[in-house]
Amino acid sequence: MWRVIVYCSADSWRVHAKTFNAIAAKYQTKSLSSKKMKDDERRIMEFQVEDVDGAESFQDECMTIEGFTARFESL
Repeated sequence: MWRVIVYCSADSWRVHAKTFNAIAAKYQTKSLSSKKMKDDERRIMEFQVEDVDGAESFQDECMTIEGFTARFESL
């Protein structure tokens, strides 16, 4: 199993939340955590993905959204 960690700014989330949620649904991710930081309202979200190909593809697709970055690691 793999953990994909996604970061985005508050502005990017306001503009692209629907797009991101559609991507997350496409890869059948399981949400592990979601944090909204108090100071600047940026978001840090963690998802579980079953296989490495799915994790890498999910990461890559997330990074096509302006203001989003992502990385993945083994659980």
